[in-house]
Amino acid sequence: MNEERKNSVSGQAVRSLPVALWPAADRASWEEACRPSVRLKPGGAASHLKPVVQRDLAQRYGLFLDCLSRSGRLDEKTGAGAQVTPDNVNAYVAELKSRVSSVTVYGSIQKLRRFVQLITPDRDLGWLIAIERELFSEKRPRPKWGRVVYADVLVEAGLTLMAEAEMSKRPKLTRARMFRNGLMIALLGYCPIRLKNFASLEIERSFVNIDGTWWIVLTAAETKEKREDERPVPKELTNSIERYLEIYRPILARGNDGSNALWMAMDGKPMSYASVGETITETARMTIGVKVSPHLFRTAGVTTLATHANGNPHAGSALLHHRRGPGTQENYNRASCVSAGKSYAAITQAYRRK
Repeated sequence: MNEERKNSVSGQAVRSLPVALWPAADRASWEEACRPSVRLKPGGAASHLKPVVQRDLAQRYGLFLDCLSRSGRLDEKTGAGAQVTPDNVNAYVAELKSRVSSVTVYGSIQKLRRFVQLITPDRDLGWLIAIERELFSEKRPRPKWGRVVYADVLVEAGLTLMAEAEMSKRPKLTRARMFRNGLMIALLGYCPIRLKNFASLEIERSFVNIDGTWWIVLTAAETKEKREDERPVPKELTNSIERYLEIYRPILARGNDGSNALWMAMDGKPMSYASVGETITETARMTIGVKVSPHLFRTAGVTTLATHANGNPHAGSALLHHRRGPGTQENYNRASCVSAGKSYAAITQAYRRK
């Protein structure tokens, strides 16, 4: 599931071409666009974007280049962004439509256009914007309510998968992956933060142990709301977290001591944003039979609170770290987020016991 899928039409592997394998002009232009500012010297056109956004745009462009490569259209010697032509984009759109949803097709072209604007800001992309608008009018989001489950179901699925990993006689690397996936489901079930923050959790920085309790600690710069987000992890997961850190994460890391990333892939490297998202969705499908994306974990949290905590109508907003109103004070927001998280955990645990 690591950024690689099967093309349902050709049967070929579809993956994002790594930056190192891009045509030289594309690679150099993107590196320049991402060049950070230094003192009074401004950075590149993409330097203001968060690293997760930069990685996402690069991955989308890599998918476009891979499509060109597999169809024999890739020109290694052309200028930066010059391969984004009407013919190439139409071929890319046709392939996307054969394997992904209309929403993903639109998003892929929207991000392709944004990428090209960053590396060649003076280029006229009116024709690409017209394609983007047409795809926007065609997109039909799938109804999500058939995929919404209560949080207690997600947490229980994660705990069960971790227990199965402990009892399994499979190879230790497979068991480590199972345990990691179960912990992902259970932790996100209890603490439904945004995927970009969940995927980038780091031990001793954004994932810390304070007096025996694990906390997720996000700075204002890391959150979409530009406010600090601090929430305790329920004690029920403490033992699982510590077993993952002591036993299973080292197996996955394969001796890689240079990273504090919480989530490690089976190749010893930190998991990417895309890989974490795909792993969570697929693990949910395999354990409860429903493809619950990371974003739908947030919907599950609000649904659970709305159903079982009707005495506090603002609990859902606090759980998701949304503002209740323009006059809300920062300290109140932080306190309400912690309080909502504790209430949410208590409700989830109570319904799991039932």
